[in-house]
Amino acid sequence: MRDRLISGGLMALGAAVLGGFVLMQSGIASRAATAEDGPGPNLVIQVDGQAKGKIVIDLLPEVAPKTVAQVVKLAKEGAYDGVVFHRVIAGFMAQTGDVQYGKKGGDLSRAGMGGSDLPDLPAEFSKQPFERGTVGMARAMDPNSGNSQFFIMFAPAPHLNGQYTVFGHVIEGMDVVDAIKKGDAASNGKVDDPDWMAKVTVTE
Repeated sequence: MRDRLISGGLMALGAAVLGGFVLMQSGIASRAATAEDGPGPNLVIQVDGQAKGKIVIDLLPEVAPKTVAQVVKLAKEGAYDGVVFHRVIAGFMAQTGDVQYGKKGGDLSRAGMGGSDLPDLPAEFSKQPFERGTVGMARAMDPNSGNSQFFIMFAPAPHLNGQYTVFGHVIEGMDVVDAIKKGDAASNGKVDDPDWMAKVTVTE
């Protein structure tokens, strides 16, 4: 089933490389994201919960046009509003975007296993590296299985380069990203009572 495939998303790879990135965290986590605002639209995320504040992501339609178009469509429809950060691995990444099973106040037992009503996306791999503040599309083992879930990097992850679609960079609010409630490392980052995206909008 598609939703079970999506549940793999970033998870298997995250578990495989987590150790290396946890070791890197102390030297990197305090650095600010260096990305600048480009010509693309911005995704504005109001975060609530343990972390509170605004994250602004500069989207990269010139790098991943189909991915950006789908994320923008979902945001404008309000699909991301109330979606939790269901998997957050310290020193690695924060994952969210499960519009099917990841809504705050609902049954989160399947969070991370869903997508949206829109079609899965083809891979749009590029030479964009996974650095601190990079935003990538989660997927299953099938490269063409991204849909709505995405992740924000706490630290560089060169092992992900060319393996996942990069579609944006954080240009404001990395302090908010850093404050997102972390999950249990023994459960591959699954978060109890997770933080959530209260409102997600797009500015052109």
